[in-house]
Amino acid sequence: MAYNIKDVFYLDTNVTVAAATAGGGSAQLDLSAYIDPIARGRQKGTGLAIYKVQYSMTDDNASDAVNVNEAGTARVGMIAGLGIGDQVTGGFTPTIDLIRADNSLAVDIQDYYGPASVPSGNAGMFTTLVEPSEDVPYVIVRDNVCLVYSIGTNFTNGSFLSVRLSCAQITLDQATLNQLLRTQTV
Repeated sequence: MAYNIKDVFYLDTNVTVAAATAGGGSAQLDLSAYIDPIARGRQKGTGLAIYKVQYSMTDDNASDAVNVNEAGTARVGMIAGLGIGDQVTGGFTPTIDLIRADNSLAVDIQDYYGPASVPSGNAGMFTTLVEPSEDVPYVIVRDNVCLVYSIGTNFTNGSFLSVRLSCAQITLDQATLNQLLRTQTV
């Protein structure tokens, strides 16, 4: 399926990034309703193509922008098949190679910088490190994907980290399905 209005739908999740807490956290999205990696007879397997990943960081008191004095930094990402569930800030410490470009399970990775950690006059910002595209989506064949984050500099205020995935169910031939299953084995 192509990236078009007929086939694409959105999935989203969010986590609360606690103030003054080191470590990381996660939120897990169950994808089992969208994925069937087993081909049966003439029926082909299906996967979930992720075309775009969009993040937002807002103040935890409302949907307002993060406080201008916020200096917190974090690496955030969507990891296919991680299966760690929902973890509060500090309840999970990502391994050194989890949220990196050389992780074949990384759907998307970005760095977040709070407003006080970037040049004067700029709002908080995300810097893209790894991302899928409309032409070459990341195809998930595992039953979950996790939003994970690792705190670089502690946040002085609580924040909400939200993510929206632009995705579509796609049919996979057996060779492609087998390759994806090998690649996404944890």
